[in-house]
Amino acid sequence: MKKLFVLLFLILVGVSVNAQDYPCEEQIIAKEHMFQEKGAISNCVTITNLRNIICKGNAFKIAFDCKFLSECAKAGDRVNFTVPEAIYTQEGTLLIPACSKVVGTIIKIEKQRVPNKNARVYFNFECLILPDGSAISMSARPLTKDSSLKEGPWHTAGKLTAYTLGLGIVGAGAGTGFAFIPNPAKLGAGFAIGIPVGTTVGLITGLITPGLKYHAKAGELIPIILCEDLSIKKICE
Repeated sequence: MKKLFVLLFLILVGVSVNAQDYPCEEQIIAKEHMFQEKGAISNCVTITNLRNIICKGNAFKIAFDCKFLSECAKAGDRVNFTVPEAIYTQEGTLLIPACSKVVGTIIKIEKQRVPNKNARVYFNFECLILPDGSAISMSARPLTKDSSLKEGPWHTAGKLTAYTLGLGIVGAGAGTGFAFIPNPAKLGAGFAIGIPVGTTVGLITGLITPGLKYHAKAGELIPIILCEDLSIKKICE
């Protein structure tokens, strides 16, 4: 009887160990949808009993942890970003908690060049770190036409405007000065000549100078797009 009890005990222990060795069988629970960012090519999310899978082509916004200056960075540098707000599906499933971190590696920097070519920074976003410290492999890039981060058209236009107005004022002053030398009555003619010349020179100067460096403030948002599915595990119940 004692031997039989021991045998049954060993069998039960063996069954228990084997059950722990095998994970739960994965089953799809639902197909849900992210709130689609402009430029994203998917908004599909697969919900299973083991994980939430944000499908390739989905996009969401992250924020720079610290101020970023392209002239102070180089290829291979790692840059930290934050997910400022929790990301849910339209159906209400939490996908990424607020204050999660994203780590990006700079893969290339193109410095600003003549004529008026802005600096470009290329990133690979390779790791998502959840608030509990869990690190999840990911693959994403900036959601831009050429997959780079650079100053926008408004900053470039501002630079050209500054050159144009600045040298336009200088031209106006020079024209006015020349007008006063022979005859104060020629003041209007001096303006008429000086302003167009100055603004033209200013515009040309703005176009032939190097473009802008890429700068981002801490907290500045950028959209990223997933190059592969992002799988976030859940606890097996």
